[in-house]
Amino acid sequence: MQNIVLLLACLLAGMVLRAWNKVPADGHLALNAFIIHVALPALILVQIHAIRLDPHLFYAIAMPWLLFMGGAAVFWVIGQWLGLPPTTTGALMLTAGLGNTSFIGLPMIEAFYGKDGMALGILIDQLGTYLVLSTLGITVACICSRGAASLRTVAIRVATFPPLIALAVALALMDVPYPPWVQELLGRLGATLAPLALVSVGMQLRLDALRGNRATLAAGLTFKLIAGPAVLALLYIGLLRLPGEQMRITLFESAMGPQIGGAIVASQYGLNPQLVTLMVGTGTMLAFATLPLWWSVLAAV
Repeated sequence: MQNIVLLLACLLAGMVLRAWNKVPADGHLALNAFIIHVALPALILVQIHAIRLDPHLFYAIAMPWLLFMGGAAVFWVIGQWLGLPPTTTGALMLTAGLGNTSFIGLPMIEAFYGKDGMALGILIDQLGTYLVLSTLGITVACICSRGAASLRTVAIRVATFPPLIALAVALALMDVPYPPWVQELLGRLGATLAPLALVSVGMQLRLDALRGNRATLAAGLTFKLIAGPAVLALLYIGLLRLPGEQMRITLFESAMGPQIGGAIVASQYGLNPQLVTLMVGTGTMLAFATLPLWWSVLAAV
């Protein structure tokens, strides 16, 4: 609960700093650059290093991939149908297709399922959500920001995306123990990600932007908080008949609000920043109401 209160406080702090003109209009850009190039890679290097892979966890790791690909397909169709600009379609793909499986997800798992479920949450987050962001997510951002990015440009941006490089290094060093000072340094840098990201979102969040984004915001949040998890539940429970607590935690993670990292990447690539910040800000707050409902539904399965 303390982590959740901290995140909400950081979101509010960013809004207050902007409202009182205590930061430059583009001050969030410096925070975003630090997050992508320092904080997120540090977090990945710490968390992936501690993960132990197991083949029976395949369906849990697959969940964020299925959610993102499903969201990308849905919002591509909606974008074509409504004639949305690529920047808006890409913003929806990156925010509604990626869940906050770490900074909201892990505290929520601990609150509803206990500490024993957090290892699965970390695995879903790192080999699922963040790996999706580092590959498919950055590809979508490149294509939608330019309209027609060349294959070479996309490949270069994916290959040089700092979190993906950090993930490759972390996997290569899984059997190599970090010196204590390296572990401490990476841990402290990684711990800055969530607070700084929420401050950045708060600095950009403008509720007056609702007037031009109500329909797209409603579509994005409906998919992220309700429709996407419901389809995955039908697949995992109805078709695959996966049993037990692992399945419940996996589906619970799918119902988290929009991922902060995806929003930061979308903003960096100019994908409708107003919609992106609305998705993260309102989606994070609404998730506190929808997640207990999902927990009740999954407990009855």
